[in-house]
Amino acid sequence: MLTSLRIFAVNRQKMSSLYINNMCGCKITTRLRPSKPDVLLGKHYSSLPGLIGNDIKSLHSIINPPIAKIRNIGIMAHIDAGKTTTTERILYYSGYTRSLGDVDDGDTVTDFMAQERERGITIQSAAVTFDWKGYRVNLIDTPGHVDFTLEVERCLRVLDGAVAVLDASAGVEAQTLTVWRQADKHKIPRICFLNKMDKTGASFKYAVESIREKLKAKPLLLQLPIGEAKTFKGVIDIVNKEKLLWNSNSDDGKDFERKPLLEKSDPELLKETVEARIALIEQVADLDDEFADLVLGKFSENFDLLPAEKLQTAIHRVTLALTAVPVLCGSALKNKAIQPLLDAITMYLPSPEERNYDFLQWYNGDLCALAFKVLHDKQRGPLVFTRIYSGTLKPQSAIHNINGNCTEKISRLLLPFADQHIEIPSLTAGNIALTVGLKQTATGDTLVSSKSSALAAAQRAKRREEKQQRQSCEVERLLLAGVEIPEPVFFCTIEPSSWAKQPDLDHALKCLQREDPSLKVKLDPDSGQTVLCGMGELHLEIIHDRIKREYGLETYLGPLQVAYRETIMSSARATGPLLGSPIQDVTITLHSLVIHPGTSATMISACVSRCVQKVLKKADKQILEPLMHLEVTVPRDFLSPVLADLAQRRGNVQEIQTRQDNRVVIGFVPLAEIMGYSTVLRTITSGSATFVLELSTYRAMNPQDQNTLLSQKSGTISVLLVPLHRFVLFCFFSFSF
Repeated sequence: MLTSLRIFAVNRQKMSSLYINNMCGCKITTRLRPSKPDVLLGKHYSSLPGLIGNDIKSLHSIINPPIAKIRNIGIMAHIDAGKTTTTERILYYSGYTRSLGDVDDGDTVTDFMAQERERGITIQSAAVTFDWKGYRVNLIDTPGHVDFTLEVERCLRVLDGAVAVLDASAGVEAQTLTVWRQADKHKIPRICFLNKMDKTGASFKYAVESIREKLKAKPLLLQLPIGEAKTFKGVIDIVNKEKLLWNSNSDDGKDFERKPLLEKSDPELLKETVEARIALIEQVADLDDEFADLVLGKFSENFDLLPAEKLQTAIHRVTLALTAVPVLCGSALKNKAIQPLLDAITMYLPSPEERNYDFLQWYNGDLCALAFKVLHDKQRGPLVFTRIYSGTLKPQSAIHNINGNCTEKISRLLLPFADQHIEIPSLTAGNIALTVGLKQTATGDTLVSSKSSALAAAQRAKRREEKQQRQSCEVERLLLAGVEIPEPVFFCTIEPSSWAKQPDLDHALKCLQREDPSLKVKLDPDSGQTVLCGMGELHLEIIHDRIKREYGLETYLGPLQVAYRETIMSSARATGPLLGSPIQDVTITLHSLVIHPGTSATMISACVSRCVQKVLKKADKQILEPLMHLEVTVPRDFLSPVLADLAQRRGNVQEIQTRQDNRVVIGFVPLAEIMGYSTVLRTITSGSATFVLELSTYRAMNPQDQNTLLSQKSGTISVLLVPLHRFVLFCFFSFSF
């Protein structure tokens, strides 16, 4: 999908071949020679990073820019806030696409999966590399649907900064809170972009207040909108006291003017901007001592004389310290205010060297990288996304996987560009690379140059510790923090069209599991069926669809099941062996055990299993069901039927909020009652309502509902045991053979 590769010359240097590769496995080779004209390669993309103009002096500087000029960022938000559209505009204005992609048209760069284009949502995170005003930006567009929260988690793990996109008419929504908490966990500096300022009901003030109240963050207003909803036409730059107006006759948003605010022409706007700038200066001064000294000293008489550069530097420090969040606004769909957002990304978000990674001191410049995502390509095999923290990554080199305790060879090194990739000779610290050839590496694995390098780093770490620790602990401390995999809440059986296709299905599921760690596959020991466990209905639906499209397999899914759990309500004791099954989170006390000569470990294990099962049968049992936190955004005219429907689903409404002309119903509902809810909600609200689900907790079912469930399952339910409280099982083992 690359549209054009501009050929350029480098004086007195030999240029290597540049390979443009796409996910289908085809490869186009272009020799870089000074005399050849442009080479057209397809529809979508324009030029490669840095190939336009005279700023770039060599191919090496294109691929490996100074680390201070690198920005690794993610775009995160609630579903439908406009992440992918914002990403499309960023690619267009940075010169990397020739046309504006549209989610509704299904021609966006980062949503390249068929399922994404059909549904208009982001399912897999996509990485894109581009340049903006001398900066290298590695950008990852992440999903907003709760079923794909893991995609956000594993990408945030390797990013240095993030852009939180909010719908200006809705403010902070349910999934916004989720991704914000994830960014908090990894201590990632953020800026907020209030998108859809052109939308009916858009409110800059409301959105800012929601940031303050719901996210508990301190918003730094760097811009003010000029108009809202249908009257939105530009933004005010508070820092520089300028107005940015977009030409209404411009189709692509490239044509805009930046003018200083003057008393003569814009008295009201100037007054509002000066007041906002003073408030911004005072707010930053309260958060940054160095800036406070500057303001209270040299500029105490007149804040208006404070240079914009001094204020921008202080905002950068405050953003990195996570004490406040810069806020900008615009409309990605209407092509307004994306260029200032790009400027803010390079100005306020950190470079890799501004992030504090303690483990880097142990490696002394040796390779240290983290594998954070795996894709499977039919022609090239596993493609592993890797964040390089130190050292250099090169193709045809061997690396050591600390987690797997194995050595693998990188056959090729690629620069990620959505579903297109550029082959490169090396990549240095601070960058994100795509590697080919790593057969055993999985998400969360730490990669180093060699086993001896890992041991040397462990020794350095040991010498810096005050207390002596075992060698195994040293190696553990060298492992970069991986990704926490949430437990699945839905499961269903999957069967191929014939037994002959079972090996093909097993292979497909193995590949998909490596790509998506939140997908669990297990074999039911009783029925012999393959069971899929996932994060939601949509998650399993996408997996089923991918098996058909990507692997050419017709499969049949059994009915969706809820991952119930059981617990015990009282303690019990028993002796004698019975057939057992595994349990979890139950404290067992062993009072006696007699073992005669010749007793095997297998027999002991069988005895323990049977004894525990007998004790569990004697104890009072309780089924726990997953309880979901639910938010339904619905026009007020349809509020009553939504509430009535939730009441029938054993829903518990906590509160009803007002959001412009909509109502937001917040409450809890059992997961078992929410299957097929999207279809019902569409029907009773004429397609005008949306909802978000998130696992809240497990709660005990009431006796009537539990009896109903048990009768439906006909006594064949197979569940995990998780106690509401911790009980002790007193087990006496006494046997002889």
